[in-house]
Amino acid sequence: MFFTDRADAGRRLAAALRHVATEDPVVLGLPRGGVPVAYQVARELGAPLDVIVVRKLGVPYHQELGFGAIGEGGVRIISEDIVRQARVAREDVAAVERAAQEALGRQAHRLREGRPRVPLVGRTVIVVDDGIATGATAAAACEVVRAQGASRVVLAAPVAPPDAVAWLRTEADEVVCLSTPRAFRAVGEWYQDFSQTPDEEVVALLAEAGTGASPSPPAPRRGGVEAGVEVVVDGGALRLAGDLALPEEGAGGAGPVVMFAHGSGSSRRSPRNRAVAAALNRAGLGTLLFDLLTPSEEADRSNVFAVEPLAGRLADATRWLRNGHAPAAIGYFGASTGAAAALLAAADPDAEIDAVVSRGGRPDLAGPRLGDVRAPTLLIVGGRDTTVLELNRQAQAELRCENRLDVIPGATHLFEEPGALDEVAELARDWFTRHLVP
Repeated sequence: MFFTDRADAGRRLAAALRHVATEDPVVLGLPRGGVPVAYQVARELGAPLDVIVVRKLGVPYHQELGFGAIGEGGVRIISEDIVRQARVAREDVAAVERAAQEALGRQAHRLREGRPRVPLVGRTVIVVDDGIATGATAAAACEVVRAQGASRVVLAAPVAPPDAVAWLRTEADEVVCLSTPRAFRAVGEWYQDFSQTPDEEVVALLAEAGTGASPSPPAPRRGGVEAGVEVVVDGGALRLAGDLALPEEGAGGAGPVVMFAHGSGSSRRSPRNRAVAAALNRAGLGTLLFDLLTPSEEADRSNVFAVEPLAGRLADATRWLRNGHAPAAIGYFGASTGAAAALLAAADPDAEIDAVVSRGGRPDLAGPRLGDVRAPTLLIVGGRDTTVLELNRQAQAELRCENRLDVIPGATHLFEEPGALDEVAELARDWFTRHLVP
């Protein structure tokens, strides 16, 4: 089952939750993406809407392993078994809690704008997210809601892997999930539009729900960028599916566009790349996300490391973009092996690429051509992605262009840690704005 966007997912989810309406529920959305889904559920059920702000507490040297969670109102849930087995010192537990509490307080204040929390004591609570990957955050939310006094907890999401749903049935009183595909890789691949939800949208939806107002229609442009449209990209011998969002034309013609070169096991629907693209769109930069590989090619894992053919395909797509849409400047955003393809394409003396950003990339695979790159290049690596970090340091030594290596502390290869991908998006936005915008 595919969803057009979060509003579509919310309306469909609401239909599956009608039986809960008789229980006078409260609907809570997990920020940020869960709130637009929860808004539709609350509106259809005639229920109050609020946001559920939780923070997982991760073992300091292994953030994916959570030893507890905290929520608003001083709710604190600690697994003493995990603390003991992971040998987490009490001072480390306190330090992690302190940092999480500060971040939680800031986020809750920013999203609610001073409005009080909806009381949950004795109520049926529907916890809503836009999709579930591992289920860790959803499980923490269920625990926090129960600790805040909820009498019954219903967890609802449009899509999730079957194993996560099976586990979450032990954490919530009821789980409602519309689709549980076995071939599950990422939530964003089940949406046509999975662009990042900004804080401003969450604030507006909560305010509208609080006043009973109808949601404002979506703006046709975001930050001076047209809403994305599906296109067919000329990749030389192939036609490749893509999503193009163009900046507004000014006196000097079309504005700059950033082309995304995805990495191994990914596609134009990568939620991480789409989150970065949304941040660039809000800054007024156009974006083109397209599939470098056809579905049949993706089945052969060796193709994702065939960097030179991918670079040639990227160069063909660049010519298509330049000839058909005449952008003022073009940048490349490459992830994983896609970063090597982007650097190889940029190394061509006729490429005229104005900036390159690599996210968790493998620039080393560009080999001796690194010294030919003239476009200013930013390398972004997670601090805990140690092998890739060392490869990036070696590649940086080969670059002769303006370059910088930014390391995001505590982040792993996919930047799944809280706030890590936001930092990637901010770094990329600033780099492209600096080098693409006159």
